[in-house]
Amino acid sequence: QFLGSTEVEQPKGTEVVRDAVRKLKFARHIKKSEGQKTPKVELQISIYGVKILDPKTKEVQHNCQLHRISFCADDKTDKRIFTFICKDSESNKHLCYVFDSEKCVKEITLTIGQAFDLAYRKFLESGGKDVETRKQIAGLQKRIQELETENAELKNKVQDLENQLRITQVHAPPAGSVTPKSPSTDIFDMVPFSPISPQSSTPTRNGTQPPPVPSRSTEIKRDLFGAEPFDPFSCGAGDFPPDIQSKLDEMQEGFKMGLTLEGTVFCLDPLDSRC
Repeated sequence: QFLGSTEVEQPKGTEVVRDAVRKLKFARHIKKSEGQKTPKVELQISIYGVKILDPKTKEVQHNCQLHRISFCADDKTDKRIFTFICKDSESNKHLCYVFDSEKCVKEITLTIGQAFDLAYRKFLESGGKDVETRKQIAGLQKRIQELETENAELKNKVQDLENQLRITQVHAPPAGSVTPKSPSTDIFDMVPFSPISPQSSTPTRNGTQPPPVPSRSTEIKRDLFGAEPFDPFSCGAGDFPPDIQSKLDEMQEGFKMGLTLEGTVFCLDPLDSRC
């Protein structure tokens, strides 16, 4: 039976757990007096965390990541009660989860401790390599999104320039203007080729000059607006999303904090002893 969860001020401690158990047991008395039953749940414990599921639909009600669990304890005076404290991923508040079970209370508490040890070993063995790979992939994905946005902007600019060029070519030369003299042609009426300034003096039919031909250079190739080509393997560590690094730091901090296992004597009051 899942008595519920309540916010606590500290991530661990006997007094903290005792107050949470007393509070949730009192709330259960009120619900029973109103005809409400305490819901039953199913626990799945692994190296990734503790999942609280509905026993019939298997729907996940709570998913507590293992590195966020900081305290786990069972009650020596009431062997049906066990608890653990977990830091909420959204609000960053510490929540105490309280359960009532007829059997396997001690075994469940020890299993959470064993899962924590295995998860920490796995994190030390292969976590570094996997983390570095995920960081590189995340950085490349972010860089690709930025380039796609920049590419779309450049396409719009190119389209605007093409439209302006077409408008310029459509306009006829003003009245009284002198049409430049065309160069001499050969017997086939062809304009001779000049390697120094190709097409520089050849006007179009409407009298306007064609756009200049970009000169070739032996330097690094650049696009129309002077941007260097993108190298996906040259992005630095500063391009990584801050949320990836914060999650990695949080995992390291959680594992370094460790998990405290206690068989606690809660010293419940007479009201709680009747639960």
